[in-house]
Amino acid sequence: MADAVTFIGLGTMGQPMVRNLARSVPVAAYDADRAAIDAATRNEGVAALSNLLDEADADVVILMLPNSTVVERVLGDPSAAGSFANRLRPGALVVDMGSSAPRATRELAARLRERDVAIVDAPVSGGPRKAATAELTIMAGGSFEDYERALPLLRAMGTSVTHVGDAGSAHALKALNNLLSAIGLVGALEVLTTGTKFGLDPRIMLEVINASTGRNQSTEVKIGPEVLDGRYGVGFSLPLTVKDITTALDLSTSLGLAPEVAQACVRFCQAALAGLGEENPDQSEIARYLAKVTGVDLTR
Repeated sequence: MADAVTFIGLGTMGQPMVRNLARSVPVAAYDADRAAIDAATRNEGVAALSNLLDEADADVVILMLPNSTVVERVLGDPSAAGSFANRLRPGALVVDMGSSAPRATRELAARLRERDVAIVDAPVSGGPRKAATAELTIMAGGSFEDYERALPLLRAMGTSVTHVGDAGSAHALKALNNLLSAIGLVGALEVLTTGTKFGLDPRIMLEVINASTGRNQSTEVKIGPEVLDGRYGVGFSLPLTVKDITTALDLSTSLGLAPEVAQACVRFCQAALAGLGEENPDQSEIARYLAKVTGVDLTR
């Protein structure tokens, strides 16, 4: 276990992750939002950071940030004097647990390696509920040696931790997983909309689907309480969904593939985000957009 861990990014996922991590190792926490820092430090074992550059000598730096652009903004250019990345000591380990772009992660890994700083990409699946109970599924990319070094920390936040390949591999898999999840959600909502317009009860449909071969995580976990009950609180935003599935689609097309189902899902989710006209709608509010364009409301 590391002697010192700096955790950057205290949003919906970062807060419970810090709380669980601090049960195993002292954590110094930072976020651009001072209120988020204050909330994190109410947990035993969590200290506040007011200036990142003061903590550049940490053994391990864990990032829970929205995307590669923010990661690069926080770390800075590893070759630029005065940047956070430049001030990391040789032998330090960066663990990027957000949903960064896989190619950007590979490029960052190469730049950090020049300064003898390692990186493990370790994005998570499970949402805020699993983050709260330390039951996240974590996929990790990087050298196996670096993965083993990060493993005790990752196990403090998740119950399933798997090494999936070199740096960038886990970010690729996370984006692809989220694409598949979105395809399952959109497909299920379209099926329920068709059945409801035909005259079927969506609750009965969902019950039968969940006992049949068409079931998926969205039908089993999300649609009942969050759509049919009208709560719309999956806890993962539609803008982040669009970002992740676009990353997966970009990866696919960069490899010379033309995935028609993925393209259709991305177009639909982009249209839903634009059509809802809200700043940060929940992923489940795709159902509200579908109701708007079809006239079929699944809320019961």
